[in-house]
Amino acid sequence: GIAIALVYGLLGLVVVLTGATFGVVNSSPWFNLTIAVLFIVLGVAILGFFNLDFSRFSAKIDPKKWARGAYALAFVMGGVSALLAGACVAPIVIAVLVLSAERFSDGSFVALLYPFVLGVGMGLPWPFAGTGISWLPKPGGGMKAVKYIFGIFIIALAVYYGFTSYRLFTEEGAGKQKSNASAADTSSVTWHHTLVKALQKSRDTGKPVFIDFWASWCKNCHLMDRTTFQDPKVIEQFQDYVLLKYQAENPQAPETKEVLEYFEVMGLPTYVVVHPPG
Repeated sequence: GIAIALVYGLLGLVVVLTGATFGVVNSSPWFNLTIAVLFIVLGVAILGFFNLDFSRFSAKIDPKKWARGAYALAFVMGGVSALLAGACVAPIVIAVLVLSAERFSDGSFVALLYPFVLGVGMGLPWPFAGTGISWLPKPGGGMKAVKYIFGIFIIALAVYYGFTSYRLFTEEGAGKQKSNASAADTSSVTWHHTLVKALQKSRDTGKPVFIDFWASWCKNCHLMDRTTFQDPKVIEQFQDYVLLKYQAENPQAPETKEVLEYFEVMGLPTYVVVHPPG
């Protein structure tokens, strides 16, 4: 639990103090490949093809030191679990980081503690879960079935991350920009895909620009396209705006990075409204 709190807290400090874009790692083919290999090893081990047993090293270590080592191992695994779960809780983490950045820019240094508080909340259930470990089901045929199910599930995740890595490597090698198409383009409103054209249209019409910063690897971006941006009430409100989808596929690319830093985009999706001068 302490490790989870520290991971999110320190990550929050880095993002708020340096302005780094959160979640960029998800777009790295090497990150996805690493996770795929890790999940394959864990999944195959769970299915019983080989045994991952670190306790055999305890014979060469003093028992008292080994007890401390066990705590250190639990601490490291807690930190790893926090990193792996980052993509799932990204919207909440980003919301806290935005709030922290806003309050910090207003002069409140207490705002730097917000990410730590989030981490404490996320890590708090684990100590309580640990106290009830004796209530867990005992080893047996039923638990073996559960183990095999989890093993298959983990391998399925490995296949997903492996495919994602392959796709990113292929597109990176071909030097291709991913398609600008998205589910929102099928609605009755018109989305622009070029910043300059959208700003020019805003000057000509006097309408503000609604900018949707997105990427093809951003799961929540696609979810917004399929749900919120298809809602009739939202589409009706969009009639008063010039709509722009800015595809930040590679946030570290010089041109994209400059735009993201200018609009203070900390993660995807992010929505910004720009009013024309005058």
